[in-house]
Amino acid sequence: MTEIRAFKGFRYSAEFGSDISALIAPPYDIISPAQQQALYKRNPHNVIRLEFGAELPADTKLNNRYTRAAADFAEWRSDLLLKQESALALYVYRQTFKQGAKSLRRVSLIAQTRLEPWDAKVILPHEKTLPKAKSDRLQMLRACAANFSPIMALYDDEDKSIAMTLNAITELQPDATATDDEKTFHELWVVTNADIVTRLTAHFHTKQLFIADGHHRYETALEYRDEVRAKRLGLNPNDAANFVMMALIATEDAGLVILPTHRMISGLSENTLAQFVKKLPNYLTLTELPADCTPATIAQKLQRATAENIPAMAAVTAESVYLAVPNSAGQKFLKKNFALPAMQSLDAAAAQAIILGDALGLTADDIAKSGSVTYTHNAADALKAVRSGQVQAVVILHGARPQQLRDIAAAGELMPQKSTYFYPKLITGMVINPLW
Repeated sequence: MTEIRAFKGFRYSAEFGSDISALIAPPYDIISPAQQQALYKRNPHNVIRLEFGAELPADTKLNNRYTRAAADFAEWRSDLLLKQESALALYVYRQTFKQGAKSLRRVSLIAQTRLEPWDAKVILPHEKTLPKAKSDRLQMLRACAANFSPIMALYDDEDKSIAMTLNAITELQPDATATDDEKTFHELWVVTNADIVTRLTAHFHTKQLFIADGHHRYETALEYRDEVRAKRLGLNPNDAANFVMMALIATEDAGLVILPTHRMISGLSENTLAQFVKKLPNYLTLTELPADCTPATIAQKLQRATAENIPAMAAVTAESVYLAVPNSAGQKFLKKNFALPAMQSLDAAAAQAIILGDALGLTADDIAKSGSVTYTHNAADALKAVRSGQVQAVVILHGARPQQLRDIAAAGELMPQKSTYFYPKLITGMVINPLW
């Protein structure tokens, strides 16, 4: 079903050394203005200038972040600061990171992946996209004709056949390494051995892919391909514009971490807030926890409560903390709202339907328009915000599992906004995919 192939990527040249920590950057969509400026100052050839260049007051249609990225990209190639692989290659990419007290590793395979429409059911989404973000990435593609960062996608590897091959490669000396600002260690191996490339690409012929992170870039790549096809009055099936760079990760990978995104609620009238607390028992069994309950204690309680594939949340106000698990009426309510069992067991779906929807009367559109719900991945920050009066209530979630994402996407359903946050993010700058 899925077609992946090797490609001749561009990488930072040997003159920078094998450690390219000063040259990498996070994905564009999580970079703050302060971080953008820090990366600019870190090194004049940091990939930030390509992936997410600064906007300037004097920008015009002919001189802007996109045209400057194209000019820098061309100049760095001309000066051999970025050098193209001499042979077709796949890239094995490993990230080593801390999650709490644990040290984890996540391994992915970076390849060109043939673009397929959603309805082909070869590559599947799990969330909606926003027009503004797609417009930005499309302008970048038009200007630079390259993927500077990979899309993250998941696949099933039940027999571990792909994992065994990738892990064997990681026993070798990496071709490039980097450490980012969050202390995640990144390693890249360039795989040009024809037998290994053939074996790996063949494994994916029967695979279905699930977009984990990068929906906007995927839809943008589809649109860019269609534009190129229209301009050329046709497109060779093997043209690079038919492909996009992806980092492919097994759903079984022990380092595949999905962090929860907690909901912070504000802007409610006193009456609405009072009614909100009164309505919770309609569909939830509430267990009161100490008012000064820590994030670690809440996480442990949620872990135990979700063991039976029933969603669990913590509903927090300035005065109280409740472990909230759907009761029998709540489980019926979720089945009425969501036909798919994987959606019925998803914390974010339960929070949307029961807490935000039933108890507060907020639809997904209401939330998007009103700004009454904001988000954080840090439970400590959420608790601090509600206890200091910065927000009125907080919903702490446990987080989605890879299998839930796979089952929901395979059924053609979409998760609520902010259901997943894959950690750590894939770094930008390890390898660049040219679309020519």
